[in-house]
Amino acid sequence: MSEPRTRDPLQGVTLETIVTQLVEKYGWEELGRLINIRCFTHDPSIASSLKFLRKTPWARQKVEMLYKEIALDISKPT
Repeated sequence: MSEPRTRDPLQGVTLETIVTQLVEKYGWEELGRLINIRCFTHDPSIASSLKFLRKTPWARQKVEMLYKEIALDISKPT
């Protein structure tokens, strides 16, 4: 028998989709409080955030971790 695979919530999801979904869920102001990086707190936009996150691994990791948290919340059975 095969063991069930744990699916990585980031698999097949673009960085743009991640940022867009986080902004839809939290808004820029709350997202800036949760992850205090300038691209979320000063004149934020999807484009500027993507540019920064693609060049800054530590910031991208924080964004991906937050996305994983909401992805797991969505997939939990009620």
